[in-house]
Amino acid sequence: MKKIFLTLFFIYICALFTGCASLKEPEKKVQSVRLLFGGDIMAHKPNFNMKNHEKIWTSIYDLSRNADLSFANIEAPVDNDLPYSSYPDFNMHSEYPEEAIKAGFNVFSLINNHSNDQGLDGIKATYSWAEKTEAAHRHSERKVYFTGIKKDSSSAIECRLIETNGWKILFCAVTEILNRPDYRNYLYYVEPTKKGREKFLAQLEQFRRDNPCDLFILSIHSNEPEYIAEVSTDRRNYYHKILEKNVDIIWSNHPHIPREKEFIGNGATQSLEKAIIYGNGNLISGQRWEPDFDNPENPRDDTGDSYLLELVFEKDGCDGKPRIARHKTHYITTYINSNWEFVIKKLDDEFIQYLADSRSRRWSDYIRQRKQITEKTKETITWQ
Repeated sequence: MKKIFLTLFFIYICALFTGCASLKEPEKKVQSVRLLFGGDIMAHKPNFNMKNHEKIWTSIYDLSRNADLSFANIEAPVDNDLPYSSYPDFNMHSEYPEEAIKAGFNVFSLINNHSNDQGLDGIKATYSWAEKTEAAHRHSERKVYFTGIKKDSSSAIECRLIETNGWKILFCAVTEILNRPDYRNYLYYVEPTKKGREKFLAQLEQFRRDNPCDLFILSIHSNEPEYIAEVSTDRRNYYHKILEKNVDIIWSNHPHIPREKEFIGNGATQSLEKAIIYGNGNLISGQRWEPDFDNPENPRDDTGDSYLLELVFEKDGCDGKPRIARHKTHYITTYINSNWEFVIKKLDDEFIQYLADSRSRRWSDYIRQRKQITEKTKETITWQ
């Protein structure tokens, strides 16, 4: 009996010193993944008329290229056989979004209220371009991923499983809003009704069961009024229901202005685990083509500012449960330079000082006030 007791005691001591709950803390192998979420890539005339689209992105290379996955929404069909077209029926040529890829953005939603602006030909051309672009980057160090539209009308909504840095990330992109009903069977469309959402919630649950992963990211182009910063109670409640279906990040867009973000924390562990982005705003656009220098608080001027949200998730060898280790908001602005080129700039003191030193007093005063306005974008933590 004494021998059995000593054997069991020895096993217990070994377990303590070799397991995650050891008396002497073992070295844990921590794996991290850096994600960057941007907003809508718009194609207004001032944008696509630029001779050099590369200029749009140069100021944020350090952010978009340093993330493992950088997300953006392409808000237009991509059809090289049709001319560039601005609002209300958008179209862009592939050279335009490919500069975003060169800048480091590598995960794209193709689905939004403008996805069928150019009819079935535009949808098919966009799908073909995305398929060829993915293939061209398949063996590169930085692969590229697209989702949101279908190859044919009989296909179902699907998720993309992305593997990077030892992480498996499931990504799905849908829209709740279309400007016209045409060819919706070719699009990842979720009807914004009680019945449509209940069906979608069940699909999300099934997606997670069928695709073991570390993180599940859902992009929603939301059925909400544009240019309204306030988030409705119904919207907030719906997104929390989505998180209950084992979605980890909701990345939402459509209002074209920066909106609040919410982090969901585990009260027991005091760690942040999930996030909701209610709207980044325009990553690039020409909507603020005439800044209201005399009244920077003009709500319409919000369309020229947005943010990039950086999330660093970590997991270790004990429970493997991902946690948000760091999060940082990078505010950006669309600046119109002396050549009337619309380019992205960081909305920070360094840029304001640059404008002041360049004797662009009107712009420096305007951007200083826009920085103060945009930095008031709400951020909350909800503990559960």
